Amino acid sequence: MRDGTDFPLSEAEIAFLRALARAESRFLVVGVGAAVLQGADAVTQDLDLWFRSLGDPAIAAAARVAGGVFAARSNPPMIAGKDLDRIDLVVHCDGLKSFDAEYRHALDLPLRDFSVKLLPLERVLASKQAAGRPKDMAVLEALRAALAARRAAGRR
Repeated sequence: MRDGTDFPLSEAEIAFLRALARAESRFLVVGVGAAVLQGADAVTQDLDLWFRSLGDPAIAAAARVAGGVFAARSNPPMIAGKDLDRIDLVVHCDGLKSFDAEYRHALDLPLRDFSVKLLPLERVLASKQAAGRPKDMAVLEALRAALAARRAAGRR
């Protein structure tokens, strides 16, 4: 697994994630972003964050720290602000168990002076398979290859 330093995050995104981590907010990095951080040869334009609850006050506070705002009443709810537009807030992931069940098995990823929780690669694969959208189907082979490489190396 990468250490997070080679994933192209803006300073505002780092500030947002750091503030969430320091507030002990419960969230997971999911989707292709989580897969890339685990070595998948794939590309994504966003960072999907699955929150236990979008009612968590740490979300709005972290957005303010990063120079943005939490637009809770927009559909879908979003983080708005300079260099924060790639963050997608997720409240459901197809093909997965409850947030709490998935969180218990999450991986820790160091990012500078804090860490975030990642959905394990095999769970990202399960979610993409269950979603079944064309963009999810297009990334399945890269996810399978990354998972096979991790298993061959004896890593989770």
